[in-house]
Amino acid sequence: MPLSMRALVIDRPGAADELHLADVPAPIAVLDELIVRVVAAGVNPIDAKTRAGKGVSAAISAYPAVLGNDFSGVVVSAPYEAFPLQPGDEVYGMARVPRTSGSYAEYLPVSSLSVTRKPKRLSHIEAAAVPVAALTAWGMVVELAEAAPGQRMLIHAGSGGVGHFAVQFAKAFGAHVIATGSPRNLDFLRQLGADEVIDYTETRFDEVLSELDSVIDLIGNVHDNTGTRSLTVLREGGILVNAPTGSWPTMAADAAAAGIRATGYKVPADARTLDWISGLIEDGTVRVHVDRVFELADGAAAHRLIEQGHTRGKIVLRISDVPLTTAGGAVTGSEPGAANGQGSAAAGPRA
Repeated sequence: MPLSMRALVIDRPGAADELHLADVPAPIAVLDELIVRVVAAGVNPIDAKTRAGKGVSAAISAYPAVLGNDFSGVVVSAPYEAFPLQPGDEVYGMARVPRTSGSYAEYLPVSSLSVTRKPKRLSHIEAAAVPVAALTAWGMVVELAEAAPGQRMLIHAGSGGVGHFAVQFAKAFGAHVIATGSPRNLDFLRQLGADEVIDYTETRFDEVLSELDSVIDLIGNVHDNTGTRSLTVLREGGILVNAPTGSWPTMAADAAAAGIRATGYKVPADARTLDWISGLIEDGTVRVHVDRVFELADGAAAHRLIEQGHTRGKIVLRISDVPLTTAGGAVTGSEPGAANGQGSAAAGPRA
């Protein structure tokens, strides 16, 4: 391990331009932690919110701070000799920023409970697009809404990072899926498996839907009172699950007044659940869509794009090349260009 590493950092909360490259101390593993050489990192709305002084920024204890939760890369050090993941193994998972340093860096410390083997059919670019969004979608659709045959489920913003996994999970578990989206994303939603699509620019969903079993709300009340209108389309005993932090401060009171169950959701960094998701990816049931790939130095542009709120699938940062390993698993160097996602239909155009 080197003593320092290249990272994309902020010195204070603020606009996207606060993100800049710097050399910072390389992490040191403690207890059950692994050190991962990061090849690619996903960009999530929570990253932009935290950078701007919201999100989890209040928990940042020192600056410069490294953001980023999604990662895909190669193990550099394992916590002990018999641990199932050893140096040279390709892995992916979710960090716990700001409890640890983030994935917008060449090396990342990660709990043994938050990392698992990367699906073989995915490049590192694609794999980095999975953990946070897919784990969030799984928790909302499978664990809380309990998607099942015969259930009618409405998914708002079905083409986004969380949404495009939510549509696929709901369909995989047999639900009848209704998804809202913009005109350019309607065909994309159908390709994901949505049974019905609603163009929110032309049709008010609450005027054409009723007696639904569940609503997966990835918008809240930040636009056209989507959240409170969603309460009116649920049957008695139905459930609304909301994810965006701060998108609907009065949700609990509004739901109680309407006699509807409603809950927020906070995603855990759970490798066991990620293993289930990996299985669905490996057998082709679930696919990953990467909208754009940016180099680490262009992280500010990636943040500006995700703040516009119209991303299809995920945005990913390319952090470093894929390390080469010896027969014994030791990391020895890097393979230039190996992480560019080329040859994968799921990877989007390079920035």
